[in-house]
Amino acid sequence: MMTENLTLGKALNAGLRRALECDDKVLIMGEDVGKLGGVFRITDGLQKDFGEERVIDTPLAESGIIGTAVGLAIRGYRPVCEIQFDGFVYPAYDQIVSQVAKMHYRSRGKVKMPIVIRIPFGGGIGAVEHHSESPEAYFAHTAGLKVVSCASPADAYWMIQQAIASDDPIVFLEPKRRYWEKGEVDTDRPAASFPLHAARVVRPGTDCTVVAYGPMVRTALDAATAVEGERSLEVIDLRSLSPLDLEPVYESVRRTGRLVVVHEAPSNLGLGAEVAARVTERCFYSLEAPVLRVTGFDTPYPAARVEDEYLPDLDRVLDGVDRTFGW
Repeated sequence: MMTENLTLGKALNAGLRRALECDDKVLIMGEDVGKLGGVFRITDGLQKDFGEERVIDTPLAESGIIGTAVGLAIRGYRPVCEIQFDGFVYPAYDQIVSQVAKMHYRSRGKVKMPIVIRIPFGGGIGAVEHHSESPEAYFAHTAGLKVVSCASPADAYWMIQQAIASDDPIVFLEPKRRYWEKGEVDTDRPAASFPLHAARVVRPGTDCTVVAYGPMVRTALDAATAVEGERSLEVIDLRSLSPLDLEPVYESVRRTGRLVVVHEAPSNLGLGAEVAARVTERCFYSLEAPVLRVTGFDTPYPAARVEDEYLPDLDRVLDGVDRTFGW
C-alpha cells in the first residue's frame, strides 16, 4: 500500500493527472485552468505536462464551455469542465439541464454524455458575492444528471477518477473551504474498490445519526468529537447526492432512533428534506424523534463579514442533536 499525505486540492490534481495519463480522450477545459492552474490551482502543472490541446484555457463563457463539451462528448471525448466558482454556473444552467442531462435519454442510449462538471461550492472563504453558493439541489433535482461531492483528500483522489471514467454526466462538487485540509490518500488501491455513488459511515456511533456531505462532513465530525464521552454520534457522508444511497442511513437510524441532516444550502426544498422524507417513510417506527435539519438560512448568501452567522457550525449541529433528545 502506498499512501501520501495530501491536501484535498492536491489530491484532486493528482486524480486529474492520473485520468489524463490513463485515457488520451480526457480533456480539461475552463477559465484559467491552463497557465494559471485554476483559481484554486487545482489544475496546476497539467497544461505544462499534457499540452494546450488537452488542458484548454477557454473564454469567460460558461455556456460556451458546456456547449463545447457536449460536442466533444458526442465525438467520443471525456471533457472535464471547471466552473471557476459555484455562482458562475448559472449561465451554463440551460446547457446542463436542456442538453447534458437529456441527450442520453432522448437518443435511447445511443449518445453518451461522459462530461464531468467540476464546481467549487459552499462558503467559508470570505469571498465576494456570487462566490459562495450551494447549488446542489438544482442539479440533484434534474433527471439525467448525477451529482457527487467529495469531503476528504482520499475521496477527492478516487472520486474524480471514477467520475471521469463514467459514461454519465456528473456534476462534481468540491468543498472549496476544505481544499487546504490534509489527509492520507492510498494511491494504490483499485479505483472501483468503493463505489462512486455510495454513502460511507465515517464515524460509528450509537446515540444519534448525523448525515452530511461536502464541507459539512468535517463540521459533523468535529461535533462528534466535541461530545465524545457524553453522546456517541454516528456520522455518515452521503458522497452521492443523486442518486442517493440511503441504505447506510436507514441501517443507522434503526439503531440510533435519531437523525440530524446537515448542509450549507438553505433548508427549503434542500437535500435534507429529501433525506428526511425517505427516512420517515422507511424508518418511521424506529424514530424516537422527528428528523431535524441544520442548514443555511433561507436567504441569499450574506456578505463575507457575517457568513459565520449563516453557516452551520459545531454549536448549531450540537443544538440539533440536543433537540432530538427533547422528544
